[in-house]
Amino acid sequence: MGEKRAGLGIFITAGDPNLEISQRIFDMLPDFGADFIELGMPFSDPMADGPAIQSSSLRALNHGMNLKKTLLMVRNFRKKDLRTPVILMGYYNPIYQYGVEKFITDTQNFGVDGFIIVDMPPEEDEEFVKYLKNTNMDLIKLLTPTTDEERLTKVLENSSGFLYYVSVTGITGTKKASIEDIEKSLNIIKTLTKLPIAVGFGISTQKQIKEISNVANAAVVGSHIVKIIENEFSNNKTNLFNVEKVLKEVKTLSLGLN
Repeated sequence: MGEKRAGLGIFITAGDPNLEISQRIFDMLPDFGADFIELGMPFSDPMADGPAIQSSSLRALNHGMNLKKTLLMVRNFRKKDLRTPVILMGYYNPIYQYGVEKFITDTQNFGVDGFIIVDMPPEEDEEFVKYLKNTNMDLIKLLTPTTDEERLTKVLENSSGFLYYVSVTGITGTKKASIEDIEKSLNIIKTLTKLPIAVGFGISTQKQIKEISNVANAAVVGSHIVKIIENEFSNNKTNLFNVEKVLKEVKTLSLGLN
């Protein structure tokens, strides 16, 4: 995320609607404008996510997706792309079940750049950070409109890479915040850290991306793309899934940065 141009992050759920289609979309996202990719780790109880991403996790799990297969998707992606950052986003339970130390080792070996763990507060990240600190991977923390300065100082302690500003106070893919409110919050955050800031949750239009690019280092689109995947899967047989439609929408959104 350089100074000349804000970046575009795209979220997809690993294995949605199935492993084959998900891998195809994942592999092609950088060619259509994604500057970094947030790959969702499917989980049965994604409490911070709205209906679209909850449904995407369920579709993936119903098709046999698990954390090991998610990591293999990253390894396959790295056979073609060594440059585009890949951030794993999700919940702590699957990581705990996998084994934290093994998870950190495998993700580093497979080419992951960082993590956003939605339900791991800074007071409880010690075990994860213990294994992470000897790697070159980042722990990206979430900030919300209700994060005050005292809390922000705590959140920043083990943060690296960039900060993810959640632009709504509800779940993903719901109500949208005003750009004035976002800018006001970011200006406060910028007085306390030099980390880049990406803004996500509730972003679905080229206009929103353009506005955010003027006040933040990146915009992240998630639910909007996941809904397109869901619609394509629902309206077509799996072997007719229109990957190109998903990618063209990513390309359209990326034009908001130009």
